[in-house]
Amino acid sequence: MSGVPHPEQHAPLARLLSMAARQMAIDLNDKLTEAGVTGQRDSWNNVMPHIPPSGIRLTELAARANMTKQAMAELVADIERRGYLRRTTDPADRRAKIIEFTDEGWATVNLALSALAELEAEIAGRLGEPAVRQLRRTLLQLLDRPAYTSRGEPSGPPA
Repeated sequence: MSGVPHPEQHAPLARLLSMAARQMAIDLNDKLTEAGVTGQRDSWNNVMPHIPPSGIRLTELAARANMTKQAMAELVADIERRGYLRRTTDPADRRAKIIEFTDEGWATVNLALSALAELEAEIAGRLGEPAVRQLRRTLLQLLDRPAYTSRGEPSGPPA
C-alpha cells in the first residue's frame, strides 16, 4: 500500500462493504462477458444466487432476496425469456410453480462460480491468503447474529 490515505478511509463500514460487493459484481459481470455470456444485468444478482439446485417457489425466492413478489416475478420473467430459468409444476402442489435453472442457466452458474474463484484468487494475490482467511472469518461472524427489525429489535424469538 502507498503512504497516501484512501479517500474513503473514514467512510462508514456499510459503505465500504457495499462498495466492495459492488466492485466484485462488476468484476464478475466483466468475466462473464469475456466468457461469452451477454445480456446479463446487475439485477440478476438478486435472483441467481438465491436459487437452490432443487429449484424454488417465487414467494420464497422473493423473501430470500428481500424483494417484493411482484418485483421478483418481473426479474424471473426476464431471465426466463433469455433462456436461463424455467418454471415447472411443483410436485408437492400442482397449482404452484418451481423456478429452476435450464441447462444454459447451469452453464452460466458454473462459469460464474469459476469466475468468482478467479476473483478470490486475485484478492488473495493482493492481500495474501492469511488476510483473506481472516476476512472470510470476520464476514461470517458479522453474518452470524440475530436479524433486527427496522426499529432495532430482534426479529426472531428470544434466545
